[in-house]
Amino acid sequence: MERLAQIKTAGFILKPDSPEIKPLYEKIRGQFEAKGIRVLLSQHSAEMIGSEGVSFDEMCKISDFLVSLGGDGTLLSLVRRSYEYRKPVLGINAGNLGFLADITIEEVDNFLDQLLEGEYRVDERMMIEGYIRKVSGEKETFFAFNDVVISRPVISKMAQINAAIDGEMFNSYKGDGLIVATPTGSTAYNLAAGGPVMYPLTEAFIMTPIMAHSLTQRPLVVPADFTLELSSPDEKVIAMIDGQDAYEIFEGDVLIIKGAKRGARLLHRKERNYFSVLREKLSWGDRN
Repeated sequence: MERLAQIKTAGFILKPDSPEIKPLYEKIRGQFEAKGIRVLLSQHSAEMIGSEGVSFDEMCKISDFLVSLGGDGTLLSLVRRSYEYRKPVLGINAGNLGFLADITIEEVDNFLDQLLEGEYRVDERMMIEGYIRKVSGEKETFFAFNDVVISRPVISKMAQINAAIDGEMFNSYKGDGLIVATPTGSTAYNLAAGGPVMYPLTEAFIMTPIMAHSLTQRPLVVPADFTLELSSPDEKVIAMIDGQDAYEIFEGDVLIIKGAKRGARLLHRKERNYFSVLREKLSWGDRN
C-alpha cells in the first residue's frame, strides 16, 4: 500500500468564483496547522479571497499532497492541472457528499489524525491521454479524468461521429454526440446518458452514445490499452474535456484517445467504501 514520503506541506485550491468560502478555508487551514501541517494556497485562489498565495507550479512542487476545497468540479480541475507533478489529491467537499471529494467539513480533523497515523489510502485512477490531430499536422494535447464528450456545436443539428479502434473502423454514431468515459467518470454524464457504472479502479473506456438516432446503438466497454480514433464529416463538432475545457474539431481532424501511462492519485479515508457512496448518492436499496 502506497505511503506518502512525508506529511509536512499541503497545497490548497478553492472552489473558483466563491469568495464566500474564505471563513471555511481559514477554519480548515487552522486545523491543518494545529496538526503541524503547513498550508500553501494557490495564487489564483488567494487573490479571490484577498489572501497571500504562491504560484500553482510552486505549490505543486513544494507540497507533499494537494487539497481541493469545493466540489467534484474543483477536484477534477486540480487533478488535471497537477497531473505532471504526481502529487496525491485530497478532496474536501464544501457541499454535499461527492463521488470524488468525499471528506466532509466535519470529518477533516479526524481525517488529519488518521493521515498522520498512516490510516489512509492512495487510489490510482485511470486517466485519458488524448490529442487532436489537425489537418494542418498540428496536435492539441490534453488529459481527462472523467470523460471526453464529442457533441454537436448547436442544438438544432445532429452530429455524426465515426469511431475506429486500433485503426479499424467499427461504428458511426448519429445523434447528439458520444461520451468516452473513464470508470471514475462512469457516474457523471455517462450515467445520465444511460451508460453503466464501473468500479473506479477498473481500467477501461466506456463509449456511450447521447440520444442516438438508432435503437441499435448501445454503450460499449473496451479495454484501456486500445486506441480510439474519432472523427466527423460534419463541418465542426465540439470535444468537451471533463465538462470544463472545449476544443473544436473540424472536418478532417482526428481525435485520438488513449489510456494515460499513469493514473491520477486520490487520497482517501482507509475505510472509504465506494459502494457505500453509490448507495448514498444513487439511493440504491431505499425502500419505497
